[in-house]
Amino acid sequence: MVTTSPSNQPDAPVYQGQFGEFTITESDRQEVKIYRGGMAIAALSFALGTMLLLWQGANESILSGINVCYTLFCVGLGVSLLTIHIYLIPLHRLLQIFWLVGIVTSLVFAYASPQPFALYVYNNPLTLFGVGFLFAALTGIFFKEAFCFNRLETKILTPLVPMLLVGHLVNILPLEVERMVLGGWSALFLIFALRKLFQPIPDDIGDKSVFEHLKQGGKITG
Repeated sequence: MVTTSPSNQPDAPVYQGQFGEFTITESDRQEVKIYRGGMAIAALSFALGTMLLLWQGANESILSGINVCYTLFCVGLGVSLLTIHIYLIPLHRLLQIFWLVGIVTSLVFAYASPQPFALYVYNNPLTLFGVGFLFAALTGIFFKEAFCFNRLETKILTPLVPMLLVGHLVNILPLEVERMVLGGWSALFLIFALRKLFQPIPDDIGDKSVFEHLKQGGKITG
């Protein structure tokens, strides 16, 4: 946690970080807003797609709508992964690579399959070895948020998402359980994204002195 100290610029507070003082710029604030906006788009589109599937079933028109929701979810998640603040740069890059792998494999399956994308992935669980990377990236965000802010919904989502995917992959979850877990995932994801909109912006920026210290080759020892 950072604390403010007196500044000669009343509109730009100076914060005392672990490795020195820093200020929060308008660019920093804009990045946080974009990150949260991306999460909101991803959560809303995921919730809408889930609602269409659970309430309306898997007919052709509904599956087309789910594909649109999935596309918006991917875009929102990608935008958030570009602008999220994570101290460990290798972890940040790894989550972005996961997203890219998930996107590429999704496009391959979407264009190569004679079935609608969502139906094809559901009927062919092995596709999760590619598409699942997208949700691994999302789980990484949940883990980061749970670790940094101790949010209950992300502490639940961190194990819930892989549980559903692995359970479907190895075919151990009954259909009704899968539907229930998917609905819970959707609701908690939406709660998380909406709560983020009202969180103080400096929280998501973190201690900028740590980023600068790491950029210069330093290490965090405690």
